[in-house]
Order: sequence, then structure tokens, then C-alpha cells
Amino acid sequence: MSTSAIQKTLGYENHTITPRLNYFKPCKKKTQQTFAQEVALSLGGPFKSISPKFFYDDKGSLLFERICSLPEYYLTRTEIGLLKQITHELASHLTGDMRLVELGSGSSIKTRLILDMLDNSQSKIEYFPIDVSDIIKDSCRQLLYDYTKLHITGIIDTYHGGLELIKEYDETPNLIIFLGSSFGNFEENDGFDFLQKINSSMKDSDLFLIGLDLVKNRDILENAYDDSQKITADFNLNVLSRMNKELGANFDLLQFSHVVKFNEEKKRIEMYLKSNKNQRVLIPECDMEFSLYKNELIHTEHSHKYSIPGIKKLFSESGFKIHALWQNKDMPYVLVLCSI
Repeated sequence: MSTSAIQKTLGYENHTITPRLNYFKPCKKKTQQTFAQEVALSLGGPFKSISPKFFYDDKGSLLFERICSLPEYYLTRTEIGLLKQITHELASHLTGDMRLVELGSGSSIKTRLILDMLDNSQSKIEYFPIDVSDIIKDSCRQLLYDYTKLHITGIIDTYHGGLELIKEYDETPNLIIFLGSSFGNFEENDGFDFLQKINSSMKDSDLFLIGLDLVKNRDILENAYDDSQKITADFNLNVLSRMNKELGANFDLLQFSHVVKFNEEKKRIEMYLKSNKNQRVLIPECDMEFSLYKNELIHTEHSHKYSIPGIKKLFSESGFKIHALWQNKDMPYVLVLCSI
């Protein structure tokens, strides 16, 4: 699809930064007030929540980078180790030149491991990171410096929106990656719908690589999301700071605590912000004021943990064919490669 057709049909504006870096962003009318509208809905009922996608403003993204290097946060180093182990085997599944499409953006080690693999076998590399944060524009600059064959087209939008653009873009085979066990943040039904969304956006020549965390010892899981340096607590509380700054809210961060627990029944880690006292909160941009009682919880994130049989069943029911499933035995974690 031509750039003009993307702008007209799908509602995106194209921004060129350098000959090798451009990005698509939805027209303003497509996204304005989304943050305020979603917050008003999620905080307006008896069971209050804030979507984890709002963690990632500039400060939140930097805090998450710090989380990834914490000793308790095993997920990043485990996934990196597994990717290093399977790079040659993964390369054997690729046929011809493939574009790298990443759900989430970055210049992280994991992204680079995949780019290194493509750099060794292709004369040109295309990288399409999809992320809601504008940080995508800055995180890509170092990649361009390090990979002279690389051309980057960022998509600053939700995963759903970005996948629609990818579906219509052209016939180049895509290697779509979704790493970091981010899929675990979905509710069960939403996760199933999302896998079907990915499936429906893929061509026969496309491949999908996803990282998934497996169930393990409760203490390991809870410590990974409640570290001794309290970086994860700062990350959780930062969403309130963002609402104060962008929505005019009056959250007093000193009156909230970071809470983590493993839900045995649902097999997931759950993260909350706990109100330390009875209080009222005003959010002008949402046109709302609401009360919180002492010890009331605001749900901010959860991360499902999986089993191998459960993964095979989920992907089969979502319409995928699994080509490879690589598992780290020491700290149970898997990478799954599949196609439609």
C-alpha cells in the first residue's frame, strides 16, 4: 500500500526523520482523549483499575529499563540467554529476506540479537517497531548508527492498530516478535482475541515468535515484581504522577503503596496500588471525582504464568501451527515460533 493510501484509508500521518527512519502515527482525531476516557471508565466503577499500557511515558519507560537489570527480575536475562542459545536454529526457519516487526519498541539486547541474525543473511534489513510511546523515535537512532543496512519504520499506535497497518502494507514476509512475556498482561479472553488478531494479520510466509513465562515458585515470582530497591514500586506509582501531569489529577503519591501477590487460582502475578487512607481524588480532564477507602486496591497489572500443555492448547485453538518451542530449564521460560 502506498504512503498516501495508508494516510487516507487507515488514518495515519507519515513523518520522515532521515532517509532511513520514518514513522507512522494516527491522525489526532483518531486518538485524542483516549487516556482520559479510559481512565474515567476504569476508575469509575467499584473495582478500580488502570491499564498497564499507561505505565510507559518517558519516565516509566526509563524505570522499566532499570527493572530489567534488577537481580530479582529474572525474565529479561532468562529470555536473552534463551535467544542466544537458539539464534542459529531460529535462523534455519527463515526463508529469504524477512522484515522484523516488533510489538513494543527498543534498542534492547533482545532486538539486537534478532537484527544480528538478519544482518548476517540479508542485504537490507527492515525493522517495524509498534509502540504507543513516542520514545520509539529516540530509541531507534542508535540502532541506525550500529546497523548500516537497517531501515526503520516506526508505528506509534496500539498493537491492534499497528497490526492492521502491517496487514495492509505489502507482501514482504514478516517475522513478528512479542517478547518479554508481555502477552501475560492480557486477561484470558483478551489474550485469546489478541492471538487471533495477530493470526488474522499474518500472511502464509510470516512467522510469529513469542516469549512466555512458566509457573514457578511463588517467592521467585513475587520478588520479581516487588524488588528490594523498590524500583518496581516507583514504576507502579509513576502512573499516578502521569495522571497528575497529563490529566490534572491530584493523587498524593505518599498516600499509596505498591502491592504484589500471586493469584494461585488464576496462575498470575497481580500488581496493585493500595490507598493508605480514606481519600478523595479529583481528575479534571476525566470530569470525575471519586473516593477511595483505606486499604482499597487499584489494579494496575497482572502477568499470567503458563504451562507447556496450556501453551500448546492456546495456540492451536488460536489457529497457529507451532514450528518450535524452546525452553529454559533452570528458570522455566519458553520461546514459541509459529505460523498460520
